[in-house]
Amino acid sequence: MSITRIKGFADMFPPESDTFTRLENTAREVFFRYGFVELRTPIVEFTELFQRSIGEETDVVQKEMYTFPDRKGRSLTLRPEATAGVMRAYIEAGLVNKEAVSRLFTTGPMFRYERPQKGRMRQFHQINCECLGSHSPYADAELISMLLRFLGALGLRELTLKVNSLGCAQCRPRFREALLAYLAGVDRAALCPDCARRVETNPLRVLDCKQPGCRAITDQAPHLLDYNCPDCRAHFDVVLDLLAAAGVAYELDHRLVRGLDYYCRTTFEVVSGSIGAQAAVAGGGRYDGLVQSLGGPDVPGVGFACGMERLALMLEAGAAPAPAPDFYLVCMDGPSRREGWLLAQQLRGAGLRGEMNFSEGGFKSLMRQAGKSGARYGLILGPDELARGEVVAKHLESGRQQSVPRAGIVDFLQAGAETND
Repeated sequence: MSITRIKGFADMFPPESDTFTRLENTAREVFFRYGFVELRTPIVEFTELFQRSIGEETDVVQKEMYTFPDRKGRSLTLRPEATAGVMRAYIEAGLVNKEAVSRLFTTGPMFRYERPQKGRMRQFHQINCECLGSHSPYADAELISMLLRFLGALGLRELTLKVNSLGCAQCRPRFREALLAYLAGVDRAALCPDCARRVETNPLRVLDCKQPGCRAITDQAPHLLDYNCPDCRAHFDVVLDLLAAAGVAYELDHRLVRGLDYYCRTTFEVVSGSIGAQAAVAGGGRYDGLVQSLGGPDVPGVGFACGMERLALMLEAGAAPAPAPDFYLVCMDGPSRREGWLLAQQLRGAGLRGEMNFSEGGFKSLMRQAGKSGARYGLILGPDELARGEVVAKHLESGRQQSVPRAGIVDFLQAGAETND
């Protein structure tokens, strides 16, 4: 019986792995401009971290986490999201005592046990940014601006920014009461099973249900913004003013509540219509009480996460092909192979990309391997070339070839790369 990959977990070969590398490198280039530094956190954490941060009544904790006991009976969980681990690391490292504002970003795999679908697997990948230490609405607007700059640097279009304000611990209870009063007047049986449960456990999540029946029922539900206290509304107005001043288009979305309990005040999502039905490709918001709820100091924060699989789907249509290797080195016998191996190291040391044959073979067979490699040049090294101190360079697309002194092969290939032949 052969061993196969687990359902919902994917292997990534080029070009998909190349796309993920591009996403990560673009994120680093953009985020570094804003003063962010990269943090790498463990994939496994104590389960209590996610129960306390995400919320015990959320769908993530209730139904989607990969949780298991270790050999000492402690409950461990594969991280279902990144923010909680960043908060734990921030507290444990004592960063609050070292810098006024911490700007951290992470990349890597997350795990949720849910139905695999296009753009979301059970092991999926995220890019996360967290700005800790500032209450200012300027931090909210800057995070949103940075997110859109990152997506723009990837060449993504057809994006819509949606924003809302969840209020705070002082004003949100009033909204919750109003929402519960509204839901008390609807036919509970008309709600989907998840929303019927959420009415009792997490009523705000009823607002962002995607089921048509539930959306129709909540069309006339109260709006969060109408229940924001003066401080929360003033905060949100500054965010909107800054976005407008920067030329950033946005839509107010009264249904936008996000799926995790720790959010407050500004919340946002970026959605795309280019991968089928409108789908969120990034989202986040403010979480001022999260650090304190995990045993740390009362430090405010705001952040976002991007789903890399969904971003990769959006890049597929316009993805540029990976650059061709510069060479495939064909060595005809043992002595040539030894010298060819040293030559290949020299070429790679000069920044050129390519490979060589390790095993014996006929000339035609070896040249077929060179052609399949996709390289620009096939380099041929046999006893005659070795004796003359030369390498035959064959342009594999046009078929033209010439002898090049071995001492000049690096310059020859680099010149070809600059002119694209």
